[in-house]
Amino acid sequence: MKILAVEDDPSVLAVTQNRLEIAGYEVITATEGLEGLNKARSENPDLILLDLKLPNLNGYQISWMLKRDMKYRHIPIIMLTSLTEEKDIIEGFRAGADFYITKPYEADALLNQIKTLLEQRPKKRPEPQAPAPKKKPKKLVKTKKRKPKGK
Repeated sequence: MKILAVEDDPSVLAVTQNRLEIAGYEVITATEGLEGLNKARSENPDLILLDLKLPNLNGYQISWMLKRDMKYRHIPIIMLTSLTEEKDIIEGFRAGADFYITKPYEADALLNQIKTLLEQRPKKRPEPQAPAPKKKPKKLVKTKKRKPKGK
């Protein structure tokens, strides 16, 4: 399973990445908003851990864009942030977060929530396939009109 972690604090990102890798996840990282959005689109991860305070684009904007795109809306998003006020949490869910965890966080609680979301997520949409070739219609045989006899 592949997880994208978007976090602008290098020390928090390193600890998070290490915990996820020990738990057996493949981890992709980004340190700013636009980079995170681009990696979400190019890597199509199984889950995204998203900080809210990021350079370029904030976590709300990234979540909002991904959840309104049919190609990426199936990806669960956990907002992992130091913003603890109720208004921030409400805004996070409005932007499309599947879960909201505040820092500092318990590693086991985060890993349990990741596991739960990955088990509950809808399957990735299958890639569109080319339609099966149509059978060629039988050729119609042209017949000549017969002239009536005796004319």
